[in-house]
Amino acid sequence: MEALGEFFPDAAWQRCVVHWYRNVMTAVPQGKVREVAAMLKAIHAQEDRPSAEQKAALVVEKLEGMKLPRAASIVREGVAETLSYMAFPREHWRCLRTNNPMERLNREVRRRTRVVGAFPDGQSALMLVAARLRHVAGTRWGTRRYLDMSRLREPVMTELATAAA
Repeated sequence: MEALGEFFPDAAWQRCVVHWYRNVMTAVPQGKVREVAAMLKAIHAQEDRPSAEQKAALVVEKLEGMKLPRAASIVREGVAETLSYMAFPREHWRCLRTNNPMERLNREVRRRTRVVGAFPDGQSALMLVAARLRHVAGTRWGTRRYLDMSRLREPVMTELATAAA
């Protein structure tokens, strides 16, 4: 994160919501997992960032009331990182909340390397991974558009038109 901040100072950090849920669940007893999961999902179901932050504060209070101070601390400290996607157009929220495409690619590479088992050296492992990435990039899965980037330009164009007038 520090290197990203150095090279991309204006970039917003978006933590994967699913991984954040998992981190919170490490501090929750098995019997309360469903209830806490519903509360966490309610945070991200809000219409905008201010209401999501208010809901997060209520969830922290409720977790503390449930005698789950460690889970409340994780929510308090990490919720802002999971709400960065709300600064983008609503149509992109579903795609930006998680890092599913990257996870899918990692899972594909992991599956292929497990088939081989042990590699004689690092170069052979690198060749297998590079071959798999080339295959993915050349197939329909690799050329599929995940986000319509033209929607990100709309607010900028509106601002430029407003400034010119």
